[in-house]
Amino acid sequence: MTALPFPLAPEPDETARERGRLLFAAETTFLKGVVAMDGLPPADRVEICFAGRSNVGKSSLINALTGRRALARASNTPGRTQEINYFARGDLYLVDLPGYGFAEAPLSKVEAWQRLLKAYLAGRPTLRRAFVLIDARHGIKAVDDDILTLLDSSAVPFQTVLTKADKLKAKDLDRTLSQVRSALARHPAAYPELVVTSSETGAGIPALRSLIADML
Repeated sequence: MTALPFPLAPEPDETARERGRLLFAAETTFLKGVVAMDGLPPADRVEICFAGRSNVGKSSLINALTGRRALARASNTPGRTQEINYFARGDLYLVDLPGYGFAEAPLSKVEAWQRLLKAYLAGRPTLRRAFVLIDARHGIKAVDDDILTLLDSSAVPFQTVLTKADKLKAKDLDRTLSQVRSALARHPAAYPELVVTSSETGAGIPALRSLIADML
């Protein structure tokens, strides 16, 4: 039987689950919001970032990972995250990137965010992995593909995380997974496992915590 391309990340065993829980049981604090590359903190620890279209659920996912409801500011308004937001947890930086794609903001501001996003992804030496969030209801769109291509060219490994999985029926989620797998096959920097999550139900959060813990 042929192995499925880009399988779902396995559920962590008890040891891995506890390692991930302990990692995020420590206090995570907001460090700073950055609007230009010269404002980035020192590149002195492992860094992971969360990228995705506006309103895909980046802030909500960070809150679910850390167990702090209001750590990252979530909003129903696309484009709320206008800076690179840094969160510190011991020897790890969690980075919430500005949403790309549609945003309710002046075009000049959107373009400035996009330049900052691209400069960060291409030039941060301690960036271990980018988690690219994809709304499970919509799959990978052209604007996502542009960012995935940038990650390929920057040699930044990325892993795809589907968000809002609780909003779909099983057959619809399977259809999205098929579309995502087909799209990812064109991207050499794609990590070969998918994570399906829901910040509402907590689905996939232990698996994501475990993956991050393994990077340290």
